[in-house]
Amino acid sequence: MTLYEELQARGLIAQVTDEKLIADLINNGKATFYIGFDPTADSLHVGHFMALCLMKRLQMAGNKPIALIGGGTGMIGDPSGRSDMRQMMTMETIQHNCDCFKKQMSNFIDFSEGKALMVNNADWLLDLNYVDVLREVGSHFSVNRMLSAECYKQRMEKGLTFLEFNYMIMQAYDFYALYQNYGCNLQFGGDDQWGNMLAGTELIRRKLGKDASAMTITLLLNSEGKKMGKTQSGAVWLDPEKTSPFDFYQYWRNIGDADVLKCIRMLTFLPLEEINEMDNWEGSQLNKAKEILAYELTQMVHGEEEAKKAQESARALFSQGNAAEMPTAELTDDDMTDGSIDILTLLLKSGLVPSKSEARRAVEQGGVAVDGEKVSDIHAAFARDSFTGDGAVLKKGKKNFRKVVIK
Repeated sequence: MTLYEELQARGLIAQVTDEKLIADLINNGKATFYIGFDPTADSLHVGHFMALCLMKRLQMAGNKPIALIGGGTGMIGDPSGRSDMRQMMTMETIQHNCDCFKKQMSNFIDFSEGKALMVNNADWLLDLNYVDVLREVGSHFSVNRMLSAECYKQRMEKGLTFLEFNYMIMQAYDFYALYQNYGCNLQFGGDDQWGNMLAGTELIRRKLGKDASAMTITLLLNSEGKKMGKTQSGAVWLDPEKTSPFDFYQYWRNIGDADVLKCIRMLTFLPLEEINEMDNWEGSQLNKAKEILAYELTQMVHGEEEAKKAQESARALFSQGNAAEMPTAELTDDDMTDGSIDILTLLLKSGLVPSKSEARRAVEQGGVAVDGEKVSDIHAAFARDSFTGDGAVLKKGKKNFRKVVIK
């Protein structure tokens, strides 16, 4: 099976400009390809996971990845999939986020000895002269065609700013600059980026008379059609300070039965033959598949040691109700009122809920317990002594736990 055929079998390919050409490039290690990452936060998240795995797969087959950090386009903001305008960031924030990205990407991509590149489009976009852009680039774009692109349709309903309207031109210019400067002949991106990517291939054709290729990868959606990687408290981050290895593991361990095999195919590097054997798994076997998925992805992001800790902790948690490696929330005396803390504040301080209203709802629905004892009174309070020594285990729902200790 060729690499291209494997990507198809794993369900990763959505749209391509020229299937035969792209298959030849990646199967024979002739692709110098790029994927763009906008530095809108100081950590990558699960939404970036598939792109990183794809870059790793292609690099293992001899192709050369370019990780493009959008330091310049980040000054504008991509309107794709947005109903509102992105918040503007300072240059200092963007640079900090770019630095964080490279550290995390190194877990997936080998940047040594020129095997991969990381470039920042601020290096060429911020020096462009506006009149030159209008003459040399803008003349190749049809406004009618741009407005018909899927990435603008949602924003058109509420009002698309001229700032955001320029994003497609900037992304097209990225591909043009990468083609000229680094021989980049292929762009990958999410399926919602198709219009922007075609704009890049067209600009290269018009300006240079050369052919470049584009391929979109399937968006990571659950069985309900919603993007994966979101929890009640926000995104699932790759930074262990923002999402602990245990919580990262638990996210994948808790996904729906209908999604587990799809995620194993798309995100892990397990052989397809092994995955295909799981197709008929059901019941408790699906729980085993979820453990496999959670372990494989946690190992990829956080390393084997953290993956083992998370797995052992999760197993101990469900068999015994406690574990040494369980995520810990630390309280101080300042969190206490007259030497105790109420259950709503406890849930909020532990990070299990984003607000007290959510905490109240969890208690009223009967989903909260402290050291195995159900808490049904929203006014329940716990003395400081409850959290000394090994602390207390706070539970919300069936699968969300924190060990709460006092400093």
